Amino acid sequence: MDLNYSEEEYAFEAKVKQFLKDKLPQRLSDKVKGNIRLTKADMEEWHSILNAEGWLATHWPVKYGGTGWTPVQMHIFEEACSAANAPRTVPFGLGMLGPVLIKYGTEEQREHYLPRILDGTDWWCQGYSEPGSGSDLASLKTRAVRDGDHYIVNGQKTWTTLGQHANWIFCLVRTDTECKPQEGISFLLIDMDTPGIEVRPIITLDGEHEVNEVFFDNVKVPVSNRVGEENKGWTYAKYLLTYERTNIAGVGASLNGLEHLKVIAREQQLDGKPLIEDPYFARRMAEVEIDLDAMKTTNLRVLAAVQGGGAPGAESSMLKIKGTVIRQEINDLTRRALGPYAMPYVHEALEEGYNEPPIGPEYANPVSSDYFNNRKLSIFGGSNEIQRNIISKMILGL
Repeated sequence: MDLNYSEEEYAFEAKVKQFLKDKLPQRLSDKVKGNIRLTKADMEEWHSILNAEGWLATHWPVKYGGTGWTPVQMHIFEEACSAANAPRTVPFGLGMLGPVLIKYGTEEQREHYLPRILDGTDWWCQGYSEPGSGSDLASLKTRAVRDGDHYIVNGQKTWTTLGQHANWIFCLVRTDTECKPQEGISFLLIDMDTPGIEVRPIITLDGEHEVNEVFFDNVKVPVSNRVGEENKGWTYAKYLLTYERTNIAGVGASLNGLEHLKVIAREQQLDGKPLIEDPYFARRMAEVEIDLDAMKTTNLRVLAAVQGGGAPGAESSMLKIKGTVIRQEINDLTRRALGPYAMPYVHEALEEGYNEPPIGPEYANPVSSDYFNNRKLSIFGGSNEIQRNIISKMILGL
């Protein structure tokens, strides 16, 4: 693989930057740059702008409304969006369910659901995690019992990100208890307006409402809402998770975070000199920059495999581990660079329109929130310990 951009790729990069200059609302860019909370309307606005341009489903085939971009073009697009402080698209429909429907869904399911993901009619959330299951996803207990043309679903999901906004949820449910745990799971698409569903908020350490619990009490789901075969859902679940883990790597977000850290390190002083000149701090920044550069190459390899008709393989576990470690290291260095100014956390300061004077530098307030919130990165999507087991078995053959 030639890692140098061709003339066509430089032209594509210029086209993307011009698009972002013309179409990315300054208000949204300012909110992302200032770590101001994005509302549902904000996320839908950027989703709609990308869809109008035909640049929303970067990983989908053109046949289903995707861009047909090369891996390098996808990388260029992600990097440019992060540098311009564009909002990240919500991944559950676009980056997770979409690829599963394209590979395993029926043509009727593709024709019905994929356009609704693109035009924003449906907001999807993920029903994977359950209380007591931890990283052992196959131990899930939410039951779906066949009753004629329907399943009756009972159980509970947890850590359902942005579920308060969703009108659909894709769920793993147990449809057979008399077999190995992985062999009795099915993959259902469930309308959140179905009677018997209750969503309860979980308020996280930083005071945010990002995740939820979802309860199912005799929820009636048509059998036609099942993706693939009954009891074969584990196969589809694993396929989806490879896309989720690849997305979690967040190469563009880390590049942007590192550049922001350099700005802070040039402004903050240690013993009368810019912090960036401190040997210990400079060494840690150099280490994370080298790791990030290496991860960019791995990310391109995974994207190339997907474009060639494959799916992200065990390499997605490498991306997940390295990507989350890098982002957490950048969060930690940013917090350390600000010293005591990273400690005060004014929850209201992350609201649009807040105009009280900042405590310390203006960019200091969200630092603690980011640091604590991103502790989750090494846990969700399959903990980093689980990913190391996958690498040891599937890549190293141990």
